[in-house]
Order: sequence, then structure tokens, then C-alpha cells
Amino acid sequence: MANEQGMSGMDVRALTAELSALLPLWIGKIYQYDAKTLGIRLNGNEGAKYQFLVETGRRAHLVGALPESPKNPLGYAMFLRKHLEGGRVTAIGQYGLQRIFYIDVAKKAGILRLVIELFDEGNAILLDEAGVITKPLRHHRFKDRSVVPGEAYALPEGTDCSGFDSESFAAMLRASDRDLVRTLAVNCLLGGAYAELACSRAGVDKSIPAAEADAGAVYAALHQVIGMVEGQREPVTTASGCWPIRGMGEEKEAFSTFNKALEAYYPLQAAAAVKAEAKRPKLSKEEVILRQQEEALKKFAGKIKKAEKAVEAVYTNYPLVQDVIATLERASQSLSWQEIEEVLKKSDLPAAKAVVAVHPAEAAVDLDLGVRVKIFVHENVEANLDHYYDQVKKFRKKTEGALAAIERGAAKPKEKPKETLHLLKKKWFHRFRWFYTTDGTLVLGGRDASQNEELVKKYMEGKDTFVHADVHGGSVVIVKGETEHMDDEVAQFAASYSNAWKAGHFSADVYFARPDQVSKTAESGEFVARGGFIVRGERRYVKDVQLGTAIGVQKEPSVAIIGGPVAAVRTRTQYVVELSPGTFEPNDVAKKVQRLMREKIGEDTWKRLKTALNTEAIAAFVPPGGSDIVGEHEG
Repeated sequence: MANEQGMSGMDVRALTAELSALLPLWIGKIYQYDAKTLGIRLNGNEGAKYQFLVETGRRAHLVGALPESPKNPLGYAMFLRKHLEGGRVTAIGQYGLQRIFYIDVAKKAGILRLVIELFDEGNAILLDEAGVITKPLRHHRFKDRSVVPGEAYALPEGTDCSGFDSESFAAMLRASDRDLVRTLAVNCLLGGAYAELACSRAGVDKSIPAAEADAGAVYAALHQVIGMVEGQREPVTTASGCWPIRGMGEEKEAFSTFNKALEAYYPLQAAAAVKAEAKRPKLSKEEVILRQQEEALKKFAGKIKKAEKAVEAVYTNYPLVQDVIATLERASQSLSWQEIEEVLKKSDLPAAKAVVAVHPAEAAVDLDLGVRVKIFVHENVEANLDHYYDQVKKFRKKTEGALAAIERGAAKPKEKPKETLHLLKKKWFHRFRWFYTTDGTLVLGGRDASQNEELVKKYMEGKDTFVHADVHGGSVVIVKGETEHMDDEVAQFAASYSNAWKAGHFSADVYFARPDQVSKTAESGEFVARGGFIVRGERRYVKDVQLGTAIGVQKEPSVAIIGGPVAAVRTRTQYVVELSPGTFEPNDVAKKVQRLMREKIGEDTWKRLKTALNTEAIAAFVPPGGSDIVGEHEG
């Protein structure tokens, strides 16, 4: 049962079964909203789009719409985008009945695995082909496993009998000293409700000792319950939570899919938070600064209190700390820290049991002294205490600084003189798609079949370059001169304004040809459609060009909305919005980009320039098909 604390192993089994039925899928943009929550856009066959929300340690399911993406992408999202974006999802599965599932993604480098842990604090962990951790969302070292880069991924210690054969299952029941229902709930990770259901279907009294139960009947009933969750789902919500099958309590509402049931159950608290946020009055800049300073004061007070508690804990446990330092100092002279860590795990000595984490790079350990305390092994107790005294001094000094800043008040910003701004004058090529490369070469692209024909017949000259994405349908691109940015900026322009974008792909191949290779003349048996051309002879290809466009506000030498390849637009603008293939229609994207630009430029400047910075001007640079806003940058 999924409840406010999170999802059970059986819920994860239902979720992965439901998601697996959607395969094949492709990874779209990945977002990170806070320290625990990720959003993944998934693309399916025939233009299907899915939004997958993951709150590590609690829940994961499809949603109708992901939260608004952060203005500046967070680090782990950028890392996952780099490794997974555009990859094909080959499998979605679960480790036994644990609250851990995985998504296998095929990339050129091989099959990568994104592991999602929904227990305790939770985690998201990217593994390479060999099952070695590339990078986790959170680094952890436990006594039974380490979740850090370079370590082989290991499951938590514990029993999971879902993979047992009938003989192993019977042996597990015989070895148990609990009653049957508790044995199934704990040893098989079923939880109480599903354990009772298995007992009921087996026709066995749940309170009898597990060792006396009919192992064959219970084994068959266990797999019958798992089979119902996997393939006979009838999702409902009850007063106690959200279930993938019926008959688990008085029903409140039924759903067509378990994902929809989870989405209906979990947003209740989030919706209340959004409503509360909407009621909050907008603060002035000075009020925001004051709040930030007050928050800083609370943070400093917490740091001081934590350091003082550590000092008190060390003095209270002085002999134990002294013993840990002496023991590990001696051990480090003959053993590596990895060997020391193994010895500590196996030892029953009080000094060893107090160690909860090892930091080899610092020659330090964390001790559980009622509070967690870091101790450096090559320093005596007093030197270790000095570290905490230094922290107290540091944060007291920061507190004094913050109090002084609050007393002074936020300094009033100086009024800036109004800029002299000139609007860009219309030129002949502005009716086409266009941009200037970073080194100043003009590049043109057709908006439709008619413009494609016109560009080739009327404007393509001998020293130009003909460029096209290697897909059916897209802009004919003409490079008017020489540039060093053919393989990046020009190629990205051609790939992005092609049907690859409309299809939701994240990369495409692009080819280059000379003008004398391009013809409308068809040979016997050939047919050339309107806007199409025959390219004869050898072409030069650039493979796997990343799709992406940017739209920005140019202010010098004249004001205009410009768009095109990300790198080229960034060099000429003060503010840029980046797009990738996604969900939202071009007109909706143009309106959203306009709102973002209006906020950044300021209402006064916007009013002076609104004839040039309108939605139509922005929409001219939005590729056909669905798009997502994936980043903003200020120059």
C-alpha cells in the first residue's frame, strides 16, 4: 500500500509492470526540483509523451504535467541529461520486492542503469554497464554497502523471498521463529496487509508458527498475490492509502491505472502548499534581503549549536574517543583504510561499534556519541575539539556581520539612466529563418517548401554551402560564405529546424554539399516533390548533432528578437531562453518566452520596445512541433 510515508515493494512491482507495458520509450529532458525530487520527460511511439515524477525515498509515478522547471538547472539533472538524454529505455524493473527499481537506457557507450531507491532517505544512482556507480544523487557509506562513485552497486542487506524456489521458500519457513503472517511480512517484504491476503488465499491460519504451515500452499498463494499486482490490477484509493488491487479496504475511488491512482493520492499536500504560496504577498527587494539575512542568522545559530553539542559529546565520551584515536592510529600504520573499514565492520569492540562512517581521504571517522562527530585519527582529542571551537568562532563572527547588515538596512539601488535603443531595420532575408554565426557569417533557412525552392533557385551562389538534415522534411539551409562553425552552429540549425524536432528526437545527422551538386532535374524513375531536391555526388556528414535552439533579446547594435543555435545566439544577446524538443505547442512556447523576457528586461524597457519584442517575432524562431524551455541565461 502506498501511504503518506511512501510506496511499498508491492506498489513498486505494480508501477514497474505498468511502465514496462509502455516500452519502447526514449529519455527526454530531465529536471531536478530539490534535493530529493526529479522529473523525467519520456517519449513513446507515435508521438506519445509521458511525464515521470520521482521523489526519492517516497514515491514515483507518471503525472499529467511536471512542476515548472527551475530557471537554472541543478547539478544532478545536468549530469543525467549528459549521460541519458536521447537514450532508448530498454527495460524497467525491480530488485525482488525491494523498494528499489531501475531504468535501463541504451546509449552509444552501452546500457546505463538509473537506480531509484524509495526507502529511508532515498537515492538516485547512475550505474555503468558493469554495475559500478558513476554518480549518486547522495553519497552514503553504510556498514553493509557504500553508495559512492567507483563502488559496485550493492543492495541493502535483508531477506527477499520473492525469488526463492519452492524448496528454499519451505526452508525459510522452517527456520523462522515467528508466526506465519509476520514471517511473510518481514522475510518476504510483503507488509502486513499483503501477508494476510497471502495467508487467506492459501487457506492457512495466519497466526500459526511459520514452521508448521503448508509451505506449498503458501508459496503458491504468495506468487498468486504477486501475479495479481503485476497483471490483474484494479487500482483504488482507500482511507488508509493507495492500492494496485481491490479488496484491501473500503474503497473511496477507482482508477484506470495505478499511476493515475498514485497521482491522485500524492499531490494533496503539494496542492495545499501551492495554494499557501499563492496567498503569500509579494515582497519588495529590501524585504527579500531582510528575510535572507534572518534565515542566515537561524542557519548560523544551528551550526553553532551543532558544534557545541559535538564538543559536549566528546568531553562526555573522552575515554572512548581517546581509545578510537589510539586504536586507529596504530592500525593505519600497517593497514589501508579499506582494510580498516572491513575490520571495523566485523569487530564487536565498543570503539569499533561507535564508528558509523569512514573517510579515507581525510584519515577521519564519524562516531555516534549521541550526536554524530567527525574525529581525525592523526590528531589528539584536544586538536579535534579545536576544529569545533573554530566552527563556533566562525559562525559567531558571521552572525555579527549579518546583524550589522540588518541594522544598516538594504542599500537603495541607484537609478540607471535610460538606454538609447534603436530597433533593427527589416532586411530582405528576415522573412526566412536566419542567424549569424559566431564569426559573422549569414545563414538562411526555408520556412516551408516554397521558401526552400526560392532559396536554392534565387539566392544560392557558387561559394555557398547547401546543408540539410538527413531526415524527410526540414529547412533547406544556405551558408552565405565561409565559417569555422559549420559542424556545430550550422549543423545544429539544420537539425533543429527539421522534422527530427517534430518527431521528438534529440539528435539527427546533417549533410553538406556544394551548390553544383544540388538539382531539381529528375532522372528517369525519379520524382522530386515541391521543396525537394536531388543531391548528387559525395556529401560530407556530421553525425548525431544535438537538437537545440535559443531565442534572445539583442540590444546592440540594434534591438531585436533573434534566434538559432545556442552558441551563436548567446554571443549576441543579454538574455537567452533555450529550447529542446518537448511537449508544448509553438504558440504556447512563444507566449511563455515573452513573459520570461518581459520579466528580465523590465516593464519600462519592454513598453518602449514592445513593437519589436512581440509574440510573433518570438514564434518565428520556435521550431515546428512540441518544445520545452530548458534553460535561461543572462549575459
